[in-house]
Amino acid sequence: MGQAKSRGPYAKTPARKAEIVRAARDSFAERGYANSSLRDIAERAGITHAGLLHHFHNKDELLAEVLADRDSEEWRQGLDEVDSPDQLGPYLAELMRRHQHTPELMRLWIELAAAASRPDHPAHTYFVERYERSRAQFVGGFPDETSRGRLREGVSPESAAVLFQAVLNGLQLQWVLDQELDIVGPVTDFVRLLFEQDTEVPPRS
Repeated sequence: MGQAKSRGPYAKTPARKAEIVRAARDSFAERGYANSSLRDIAERAGITHAGLLHHFHNKDELLAEVLADRDSEEWRQGLDEVDSPDQLGPYLAELMRRHQHTPELMRLWIELAAAASRPDHPAHTYFVERYERSRAQFVGGFPDETSRGRLREGVSPESAAVLFQAVLNGLQLQWVLDQELDIVGPVTDFVRLLFEQDTEVPPRS
């Protein structure tokens, strides 16, 4: 008896799913979520519409995966590029600039995060765990008293981690409402306020 045939384009492989997610990210960024179609995304990914539906049941599910993939990518970049408070300001400034190149993705992330505040939302657990992980990573960057001393007097790493998320999210929300607003300058100012003056941050342009 011969071997079973390959499942071909319908095989649930990580590589195929990654191609679909990349195609969806490009489509959402270029055309907006409402104007993107699963057929367009399938064409960009080089598969059939039926093949895409084998991996993702609808556009909402695909959107959640696109945003989670962007989060994972930025998470890895943060771990690679930031290992001290001195590097935090430049990293955040560049992160904001990158997000401004894809305003539609920024808007979709904000909308999904707000919707996920409901405990029964499918993405609720993901966002809860995402914020917990981000806070833990931030606090983990202050392993001893010397490093904790870099923070402003009276500010704990735990409090700074919460402020860190609030400032990033709040600035991006304001920017999608008014894209003339400078958010790179304020995020670097925030780092100056959070740490003692000997911490280097990029000059405001």
